[in-house]
Amino acid sequence: MLEQPSLAADLRFDANSKRSASRDVLRELIVAAFSKLTAAEVLQRLDAAGIANAQMNTLADVWAHPQLESRDCWREVGTSAGLIPALLPPSMPNGFEPRMDPVPALGEHTDAILRELGYETSQIQALREAGTI
Repeated sequence: MLEQPSLAADLRFDANSKRSASRDVLRELIVAAFSKLTAAEVLQRLDAAGIANAQMNTLADVWAHPQLESRDCWREVGTSAGLIPALLPPSMPNGFEPRMDPVPALGEHTDAILRELGYETSQIQALREAGTI
């Protein structure tokens, strides 16, 4: 995997407890070996060795991920700046389409929420005048 066969006989790494105790040294060896490789090459080596792995995606990678596209996981929602992509929730019952409402503007629902909490119009106005809301 690391193309350093001598590590197989290195007593610092011949048991999990020893690998844990030598974690910093082992990490340095792994980083040094992988730093010369592309991410694709590292994944190929890990796959060939049967080591479970997954690549860390950037946000751009997530937005362009073919599975999210093929599974129709994106919707557009409105904002004060225009439409933006929004990812559907990861788990939904079959045939269920969740609400994907526009993103509210700052303070857009403040009065309604305060009324639901029992505030009177005069109290809400006093909070606004005091700069609290």
